[in-house]
Amino acid sequence: MAEPVNPRPHPQSLRIAIVGAGRLGQTLARALAAQGCQIVAVASRSMPAAQALAARLPACAALPIEEAAAAAELVFLTVPDDAIAATASALRWRPGQRVVHCSGATELAALAAAQERGALVGGFHPLQIFSDPERALALLPGSTVAIEAEGGLADELHALAALLGLQPLALRPGTRAAYHGAASFAASFLLSMLDEAALVWEAIGLPREQALRSLLPLARGTLDAAEAKGLAQALAGPISRGDLGVVARHLQAFDALGASHGQFYRELSRRQLVLASESQRLDAQTLARLEALLKSR
Repeated sequence: MAEPVNPRPHPQSLRIAIVGAGRLGQTLARALAAQGCQIVAVASRSMPAAQALAARLPACAALPIEEAAAAAELVFLTVPDDAIAATASALRWRPGQRVVHCSGATELAALAAAQERGALVGGFHPLQIFSDPERALALLPGSTVAIEAEGGLADELHALAALLGLQPLALRPGTRAAYHGAASFAASFLLSMLDEAALVWEAIGLPREQALRSLLPLARGTLDAAEAKGLAQALAGPISRGDLGVVARHLQAFDALGASHGQFYRELSRRQLVLASESQRLDAQTLARLEALLKSR
């Protein structure tokens, strides 16, 4: 049988350095090492942090940033967004070296200094929450990773994604901020909605500390339904039923608590009208009446 013209790269053959020992760097380094990748060096502004991470990885050294980058063929920059360009500019890159940042919102232009020195540049952004590295490590398989790169580096990053059990998502140049901002609606903005619910409960005399305990099962059920049925078909509640009376009572209650509560409810409900229309459960007249009700004050 003939050999493939462009054989898939072997991620385990690359010497990898992690520059930035924060929560994302910790998770990525441990995930790669668990799959047999060679994490040869870890660097951080805090040497104790780099040492603590290196101690958890086989045959890995905690080094100054310059030495860590020089020791590797593939360097992941897991530093804060505002430090990516400065870090890339401060290091000596060599032709053919791979320099990849892990930011969702920062364009690859931040790596221009590395590219000018002949390095291949790319983006590799795992779409997961890293507030708890241990939990993130468990959640990583099956998550999406946004990849932006060209040629051989793109092949290598896709191979790494497959090794980690990640689902690759190809990003076009110039789209990172919109991609990342939109992802916030499925991440931290969920916390904003739970906080709004807790504020309302507190305002009507219910214990605020009980809100999260009571509402998380409901939130999980909603996400499970979305996964099983899609967004439109998972829609539940008075908007999905065309229950104008309940929506009117909601508006009255929220407006009585303060304009911001009513405004927040109206904005979310208007977006639910789009899903209700897509689900084709409501007729045009009911949708129009709901829209008019949400515009009323």
